[in-house]
Amino acid sequence: MQALDALLNRVSVPRLLDPAPTAAQREVLFGAALRAPDHGQLRPWRFLTVEGAAREQMGELLVEAAQLQGGEVTQAALDKARAMPMRAPLVVVVIARLQDHFKVPKSEQLLAAGCAAHGILLAAYAQGIGAVWRTGELSYSPHVAKGLGLAEGEEVIAFLYLGTPQNEPRTAPKVDIAEFVSAWPAKV
Repeated sequence: MQALDALLNRVSVPRLLDPAPTAAQREVLFGAALRAPDHGQLRPWRFLTVEGAAREQMGELLVEAAQLQGGEVTQAALDKARAMPMRAPLVVVVIARLQDHFKVPKSEQLLAAGCAAHGILLAAYAQGIGAVWRTGELSYSPHVAKGLGLAEGEEVIAFLYLGTPQNEPRTAPKVDIAEFVSAWPAKV
């Protein structure tokens, strides 16, 4: 697949089945992630893979986080939290590792980690792997961070769900580029 095809046509694929990406495919996924722009060569990211029975453990962690939010939590909300990691055979947790640096602000590091996540999505599309980036309120829970073993200065920025597409991926919508691009200074 040509690089421009992946860049112009990648879409989220939310309905995913077994099998998960192979070891060889994962090498490509994470290799693409590590090519993200990285001012200062800080590598402000790391990844956790969650699959098999570990997805059920992650579901219980999300249930606990939902219960700790305060207020009344419905059984439907708990069931939804429990089922989240079961949406795909592989969940990649993308973690931003933000550090103090004299030249590279944390905002740039966070963007670099986001680019790494996007690299995984592009590499998945290029290999015919279905993928979707999800977060949600529970992604940012301190309980989830602790349960996943995050250190100080680390934060979850994405749950990437990966697997075999249940259906043919949709066609990327055409967007009018002129709606998003303008010259500066504006010509009068």
